[in-house]
Amino acid sequence: MPLVYLPGMESEASERQRKARKIKPQYSEGRLVKVAYASNQPEAELIETLLLEEGIPSLSRRSGGFDVPDFLAAGPRDILVPESGAEAAREALAPPLPDEAPGTDVEPEALSPDAER
Repeated sequence: MPLVYLPGMESEASERQRKARKIKPQYSEGRLVKVAYASNQPEAELIETLLLEEGIPSLSRRSGGFDVPDFLAAGPRDILVPESGAEAAREALAPPLPDEAPGTDVEPEALSPDAER
């Protein structure tokens, strides 16, 4: 990569560069801690994508006792993030509270069977 910008030298960013641009630096420091568990590799990749959209770097590794190459994509995975991003990752992966869930802005009186129509 040249140190000087030259017109016409733009190149398409690689998948790795696009991912790196999404990561927030404040979430990338400290030792790795487990924040989630996935049943298999596709589920782990989904969780990693959710965290990346929040700017939190993550990686998955096979859970202890399941590091057998014959499992391929099967087998449980641990989702690890840097210590500085652990709290934000847990918040991003937490289920919404009942008052934050979509469709809960209906008045309680409107839900009762005795409500006037």
